[in-house]
Amino acid sequence: MLNFSQFKCLTFDCYGTLIDWETGILGALKPILEGHHRNLGDEEILELYGTLEAQIEAGEYLPYRLVLQRVTQRLGARLSFPLYEGEATALAESLKNWPPFPDTVAALKRLKSRYKLAIISNTDDDLFADTAKTLQTHFDYVITAQQVGRYKPSHRNFERALEIIGLPKDKVLHCAQSVFHDVVPCRELGIASVWVNRRAGKKGAGATRSANETADLTVTNLAELAKAALG
Repeated sequence: MLNFSQFKCLTFDCYGTLIDWETGILGALKPILEGHHRNLGDEEILELYGTLEAQIEAGEYLPYRLVLQRVTQRLGARLSFPLYEGEATALAESLKNWPPFPDTVAALKRLKSRYKLAIISNTDDDLFADTAKTLQTHFDYVITAQQVGRYKPSHRNFERALEIIGLPKDKVLHCAQSVFHDVVPCRELGIASVWVNRRAGKKGAGATRSANETADLTVTNLAELAKAALG
């Protein structure tokens, strides 16, 4: 069990951890696929998304809005259908409407009473600005992929976050749903982490690539995290 008294700042991944991105992704992509008579199951869509997104993010840096556009374009190419006007940008345009998980806002408000809070997210500044309105919480620091010019699991995103936060790594706890994007690099960098296993009880890694690593603590939602951190 983690000693929460040692931490001064909790950092969070956003999409998948605070925001129900799988619902958002499916809500944007399923109508496109069904419109082209490609009736894939939800888990198959999410797995394809996770594979394509990781491939694009591993290449030359592109703004996240363009990453989402390329995902949609490659999805069409993979499944052999041409995109109609507006379909390539539909996923990025939908992001501002992706909902927080039901436990997110209340837990963040509780945690804010004791800790500084930060975001370390694979997104663009303007996209997170829209999302931030739904989270109803002031974050002391926001570090996006756009600011760093790289995407997690790059170490540079976390190193830059530590520089901005200005605390030694043993005072910072990172909380995230993706083992691949977050838990693995945190372990490699010696940063304590919490795996927020939003897919508990489901098979596969969903919209992220699968990876094997153990976080310092596992919870299934933010309410559990707040209880562990605050009692």
